[in-house]
Amino acid sequence: QLQASGGGLVQAGGSLRLSCAASGRTGTGWSMNWFRQAPGKEREFVAGTHRGGSTMYFTNSVKGRFTISRDNAKNTVYLQMNSLRPEDTAVYYCAASRTVIYSQLMVPSAYAYWGQGTQVTVSS
Repeated sequence: QLQASGGGLVQAGGSLRLSCAASGRTGTGWSMNWFRQAPGKEREFVAGTHRGGSTMYFTNSVKGRFTISRDNAKNTVYLQMNSLRPEDTAVYYCAASRTVIYSQLMVPSAYAYWGQGTQVTVSS
């Protein structure tokens, strides 16, 4: 089970940190990553790692502004979002999979477990 939190309303240029706490059998070796879905758009990969590895992957639009981190002891991943823009407005979801392969990392359907989503709204 995944519980996402930390969303809210922020002005453009501001920052937010999202958290995703996992319970159950998740942990080391699991891919726990972030997606987002804006109104009328498909869900898209935002940031993540493959099975908790050191290499971080980002969608192009957030590179240099977002970073992802993980606390394995707490089974929690974080998405630090800086220099937020109105186009970052979306519902942000965390997703987890023990079996997702590298080539499917950015594909929503490759993840079996999803959090409930947290709304991020960036005003201009």
